[in-house]
Amino acid sequence: MLIMEGGFFPGMERIYINHEYVRAIAMLDAIPLLIPLVQDISIIEAQISQIDGLLLSGGYDINPLCYDEEPTAELGFVVPELDEHQLTAARIADQLGKPMLGICRGLQIMNVAFGGTLYQDLATTSEPVIQHFQKTQMHAPGHTVNILPSTILENIFGRPSIITNSFHHQAVKDIAAGFIVNAQAKDGFIEGIERINGSFAVAVQWHPEMMIAHHPNMLNIFKRFVEEAKNNSSY
Repeated sequence: MLIMEGGFFPGMERIYINHEYVRAIAMLDAIPLLIPLVQDISIIEAQISQIDGLLLSGGYDINPLCYDEEPTAELGFVVPELDEHQLTAARIADQLGKPMLGICRGLQIMNVAFGGTLYQDLATTSEPVIQHFQKTQMHAPGHTVNILPSTILENIFGRPSIITNSFHHQAVKDIAAGFIVNAQAKDGFIEGIERINGSFAVAVQWHPEMMIAHHPNMLNIFKRFVEEAKNNSSY
């Protein structure tokens, strides 16, 4: 994540990750590494070649120019350099057969990286929309998510529905080729995708890392990701 901050050094750009992601990976005796944002493709290739799995985290809106749409008035803050780095990282991880897990924005990056599109703002769609950006604690369940049968996600959670938190106003519109929907909210919007064939690639629209302390079953998705990464390890 790249952010421009005020404070002691106004305008300073910082690269960071929320600690909940680090904690979730470390809880499973895996080694979390922050991948700095760079633009040189050869460096990105070197970054991805040295990891066993790629976790695409939450964050800012994705620039719609990345999927050939013009920005609408409802679009939030975007960082084009971050988009380009993460889209490139996802494609390189795919080429190298690295397992991928996407969380919130990470789901959207995964979808766009392989040809999908997004709703820039759910409130502008013609369909009735439930609350997708909850107004309560980060760990609190916000709405129901139905898990589709015969998917990796169903295997991970072992149940047809769960209640998740929710902090997004964008969502998958057209799903990328080679992926299927594995979860939906009750208003029909996509809450999860996964790849049909090839290396492990699963993504969810909610934030399981924020829920683990109060809802331990949310660790299951990280367990599966770490298992896939260990199977991919060359060390």
